[in-house]
Amino acid sequence: MTAMKKLLLAFTVLGATAMAHADDNFASLTLGQTSDKVKKSNALDSALNNPNADGVIGKDTTYGLRLGKQNDQGRYYATYDNVSGTHNGIKLRQENLLGSYDVFYPVTSSTKLFGGGTAGLTKLTQDSPGYSRDSDIGYAVGLQGGVLQQISQNTSVELGYRYLRSNASTEMSPHGGDKVGSLDLTSSAQTYLSANYTF
Repeated sequence: MTAMKKLLLAFTVLGATAMAHADDNFASLTLGQTSDKVKKSNALDSALNNPNADGVIGKDTTYGLRLGKQNDQGRYYATYDNVSGTHNGIKLRQENLLGSYDVFYPVTSSTKLFGGGTAGLTKLTQDSPGYSRDSDIGYAVGLQGGVLQQISQNTSVELGYRYLRSNASTEMSPHGGDKVGSLDLTSSAQTYLSANYTF
């Protein structure tokens, strides 16, 4: 059994366990910063004079929306978020569609730590000036953790950090020209604030 299949099986079991105990729906808006690690092909390095691809999405503003269920022990949820950045003539957009499960660790009656795992899809789009637009969808898998502070019966805020590994890849080809190289997203790190509402 591959590592990916094991991970999906683990999320299925965790999700089923959480569903058996879930009693509150919740929705969240997130605002954060994402920094990506991007591997360039040797051909692209030569053609574009060694651009710093890691700086294309580097501490850029990230917006997200989450929907899920939670109880006193944990939560499971789906997230969509997106971020874009431009650097050294390269423009990239990253969109994530993710499923996550967190376990809660109470600190006080209104404060909890949380930690869990995430798996899903990442879409990487290259839309640089002078180049043909290109996009690719790859897997995303990672971990997240943070602190959750209850504000009222139905509202809470959280500060979190998430790290993802991915294999999304795009190509760069001048308009009307041949491919000059590729950009491979290897990982992304996001720090975020979230406002949550249960219903």
